[in-house]
Amino acid sequence: MLKTKVKASSITNLTDARYFAAWEVAWMGFNLEAGSEDYIEPKDMKAIKEWVDGVKIVGEFNLPDIELVYSAIEVLEIEQVQVGQYSDYNTLKAISEKVPVIQEIVIDLDSPFSALSPIFDQNADLVELFILNFEKNSIEWPYIQEHFLKDLQTLIQNHKVLLSLNFNQENVEVILEQLNPLGISVKGGEEEKVGYKSYDELDEIFEKLEILV
Repeated sequence: MLKTKVKASSITNLTDARYFAAWEVAWMGFNLEAGSEDYIEPKDMKAIKEWVDGVKIVGEFNLPDIELVYSAIEVLEIEQVQVGQYSDYNTLKAISEKVPVIQEIVIDLDSPFSALSPIFDQNADLVELFILNFEKNSIEWPYIQEHFLKDLQTLIQNHKVLLSLNFNQENVEVILEQLNPLGISVKGGEEEKVGYKSYDELDEIFEKLEILV
């Protein structure tokens, strides 16, 4: 059992799926937007899905096509849909009428952190939870602490948030203690060879999050 909720994103292989399922993550995400990074063929995603249970299956789309999303919900039986920050209100509304929505917000240092509040306030009634992605633009925890810790704490107090950043065994507990988010988001990755992959870094993080009973 883990002390916080975890979403495993961008799953592309059964090895990752089994690993994250063993750690009892809450969500497992599959990128279903053709042409994007970490895309997985629907047939492969469906085959992997058959091997795991007890976890919510998320279809990940950056700029979702409604018909494609509806098809994925029906055919692949995804339970939630993740969208990017530029998805418009009507798209969010249409998807939220079918399944719960997760919205990912990528943090960019060229834009003020305070500019995020309108996005959250506008979409809060349609979005079940938000992912704040600091990792994509390599924004590290010391920078967050120095520049917008208080704003981030306020945002997390008012909304359900998962954090995506460069977690390690030294910082993950400190981050959870100072911010108290709903949970964290981590990524899968390519296998080193079929059926094999090293999970040393993720093991260190999960071991810090594990509640021993």
